[in-house]
Amino acid sequence: MVNVLTPRTPERLPAPGPAPARDGRRRARRRQTAVAYLFLAPALLFFAVFLVLPLGFALLLSVSHWTGFDLGAVEPAGLDNFGALFADGSTFLVPVLTNTLLFALGTVVLAVTGSVLVATCVDRLRFQGLWRTLYFLPIVTTVVAVGNVWKYMYEPGGLANGVLNALGIGSVAFLQDPDTALASVVVVQAWASLGSAILVLTAGLKSIPASYHEAAALDGAGPGTVFRRITLPLLRPSLLFVCVTQFLTGLQSFALITVMTRGGPGDATDVAALEMYRRAFDYGDWGTASAAAFVLFAVVLLVTLAQLWIFRRAGEDA
Repeated sequence: MVNVLTPRTPERLPAPGPAPARDGRRRARRRQTAVAYLFLAPALLFFAVFLVLPLGFALLLSVSHWTGFDLGAVEPAGLDNFGALFADGSTFLVPVLTNTLLFALGTVVLAVTGSVLVATCVDRLRFQGLWRTLYFLPIVTTVVAVGNVWKYMYEPGGLANGVLNALGIGSVAFLQDPDTALASVVVVQAWASLGSAILVLTAGLKSIPASYHEAAALDGAGPGTVFRRITLPLLRPSLLFVCVTQFLTGLQSFALITVMTRGGPGDATDVAALEMYRRAFDYGDWGTASAAAFVLFAVVLLVTLAQLWIFRRAGEDA
């Protein structure tokens, strides 16, 4: 008996739908897209008016000479404004930019260290709502009020020197001495920003499963080992967020320094944001002020990328 193999008929693909149906679907998608952009229009308009246009105007001013008010007086300057910032005798690099970096770095170190300790303690205490209210009060207080209160506390007869005198230590000219003025303002900035940092870190601590700590305790790990080997590695995303936001806030600090020292004594607390304000509104040099703003933007970008890279490498090494 001979088997005859019958060739298999290939399966036919379904015929495409009629052209009117496809056209209808395209029109429906276009209508949905148009409606979506219509709802987005107010936000996009706000974004364009208050961010894109000022950014473009600042970029134009950074390569121009302009004294303000009269737009017809804008004169091209090329890269002269950027060159003036780093020319011999300019104070922008030292001490202004140096003070800015030191201020931001000091704020990050104090705020992150203090917030980690406070968040860890609060997470183990009763009446957590009360403690959250207390440490969050500086956030809802205006910068002007915080600066003035601490300014009076730093006075020769203020609370800070009163405590030092009670401990047998002589009075310190916190805001009047160039050697201590910047550090004194850093302490205030770190204290004022503790609330938001503690809030983020407390949420990060609560997201760590309790079973990890219980397993480590069963293995004989002490509190220090548990904190170093379990808590900190699992808290890394929250720490990254806190470090980046604190550093950005420190680099852009303006109001607190204006209230407490106005950049003095001398230029001991003069930072980039305050210098830009002075060049623009006091000296009428809008071109150099805009150039300084873009230099500060480059510094902020580099520092943020460096922080992201460091934390990413730490996560890979872990």
